[in-house]
Formats: sequence, C-alpha cells, structure tokens
Amino acid sequence: MSENTYAAAGVSIEEGDRAVSLFAPHAKRATRPEVMGGLGGFAGLFKLGEYKEPVLAAGSDGVGTKLAVAQAMDKHDTIGIDLVAMCVDDLVVCGAEPLFLQDYVAVGKVVPEKVAEIVKGIAEGCVQAGAALLGGETAEHPGVMGEDEYDVSATAVGVVEADSILGPDKVRDGDVLIAMGSSGLHSNGYSLARYVLLEQAGLPLDGYTEEFGRTLGEELLEPTRIYAKDCLALTAECNVSTFCHVTGGGLAGNLERVIPEGLSAKVNRSTWTPGPIFKTISSVGKVSLEEMEKTFNMGVGMIAVVAPEDSERVLAMLTARHVDAWELGRVEEGDQRVVMEGEHSNF
Repeated sequence: MSENTYAAAGVSIEEGDRAVSLFAPHAKRATRPEVMGGLGGFAGLFKLGEYKEPVLAAGSDGVGTKLAVAQAMDKHDTIGIDLVAMCVDDLVVCGAEPLFLQDYVAVGKVVPEKVAEIVKGIAEGCVQAGAALLGGETAEHPGVMGEDEYDVSATAVGVVEADSILGPDKVRDGDVLIAMGSSGLHSNGYSLARYVLLEQAGLPLDGYTEEFGRTLGEELLEPTRIYAKDCLALTAECNVSTFCHVTGGGLAGNLERVIPEGLSAKVNRSTWTPGPIFKTISSVGKVSLEEMEKTFNMGVGMIAVVAPEDSERVLAMLTARHVDAWELGRVEEGDQRVVMEGEHSNF
C-alpha cells in the first residue's frame, strides 16, 4: 500500500511555491516607502508615517460572480484590478488614503501561471491606487472547489487625519453632486447580467458586438475604475463634503448612505446617458429602469459631494485627470434622502 501524501489529497506545495516565484515580480511593483521587509514573512509590516491624529480605515470585499466570466473566458489578469477597486474606493469615501492591501486567493487546484495572472492584476490595481500589496494567502481547496474554480477577496487599510474625515455630517444644503463616469458594470450586478445575456438570451462571450466595439466578454471583463488618487487630489485642493462609491444597491441606494436626515440629493437623469452595456441588459432582458437602477451603477462609479463654490474647480480637476465628470444634481432640504428626476436620453 502506497504512503498517503498531501499531494495525493490534491494539494501541491511545490506548485504553490512555483506560483509564488511567478507572481513575486508583480507583487514587488506594488509597494510604498513605509513597507518593511519583503515577501515571505508571516505578517506584513508597515510603518505608519507622521500624523497628528491618525484614524485607520479598513474595508474588505470580493469580486462576486464577475469571476464566472473570467473563468469562462480563461482570462485572469484584470480581475485583481476589480478586487482592489472594490476595497480602496470604499476607503476614500471617508477621505482615507489607501496604504496597503492583503489578498486571499482560494483555488480548486493551483495552476501557477493562472495564480500569477490573478496576482499580477491585484498588483496593478494597487499601483493605480497608490497602495502597497503587503501580503496575502493562496490556498488550494481540493474537493471543495472545482479544479478550474477560484475566488478572491481582500482587505485594504487606509489612514485619514481625525479632523479631515468626510461623511454625512459635512454635507450641507446647496452642495453639488459631481458624477465620475464608470468604466462599465464595474463588479456589481453580474448575476443579473449573466442571467439575461448568457443564460436566457444565449449570447456568446466571444461574439463581437457593434455597440461595444469589441466582444461581449471583453465588455463584461472591463476592469472597475479606481478613483482613489482622483478623490484624494480633490480633497487636497477643494471643499469636499464626502464621496459616494456606487456599488451594490445602485446610485440611489448608495447616495442614501451619505446624505443626512433633513436633506435630499436631487439627481437629474437627463445629465447623462448610460453606456451601451446597460441598454443592452435592459432591452435584451426586459429589465425595468427601476430594477436596473437598483442593481447597476448605470454609468456613475463615484460621486463627489462638494461645496457649490468649488464645483467648477472639481470638474476642471477631474477633466485634467482624464475622468469623465459632470454635474449630476444638488443637495436640498427635503424628507426623501434621494430623488431621481428626469429621463435619460436614448435609453
């Protein structure tokens, strides 16, 4: 009778080590001067800089069923950008600068090249956010996940001075809502998108779509835009009350979280037209506007709530940073936290 081994149970330490050697160069790109030590330690070390009264901010997230599209297309080098975006863009809502991120990659079977592609995307996302990839874990789960399956999650940590924390308490009557355009669906609503486009309509992921100028799969895998550096640039020079990261729950659902009682965010739909992917999902799947707005970002990935005297400057700064931005609406006195008004053109 042969001796039982870890490899026989489905876990290869050797392949795990080879995966580390492949993704190490990518991980080393995502660093900051405060990082102490390198890869391989039991804990990542980060030396906090000089602050008057630092407050740490932390957030954890994943990518959700967008992973199913990546796995179906066997394309894994951008999903890590989505992961970073979902974490760090939550931090900047309160004005926190992302410092570092730690990831967790669970796989049914370690394929070193695939793991390296995933971490490559995570490192790229960290570079875009100005955060360090401080460490993480790759775990093989045979018998629990299929050999081709994987899932990713991460926790990001940031810092903000206590007297600079943004939030609903800073929002005032007359504040202006400045929208920052999304790069597409980002990482929300994929269960509905996949259901109506792939399962019901049977559209092929590799099918070229004229409206997108590329295949459906490429459109669905467009990485989530990372706004962290853009938001921090605004807080450094403008009077920003708070931000709103538009994720699960849609524009209205997330705006409600940053508008205080007694005030109302009046959003004018006529100020923008959602991109083709949103119209495709709505028309192909016969999804109502109400359901679309509860599920997807509808083309708005982040909202800055700013003092009226700084709105033009905010728009100019975002334009200079190549961020599609426009005045979305205003904050007024009212009992309903968010009011959606007007209609989208050509939707």
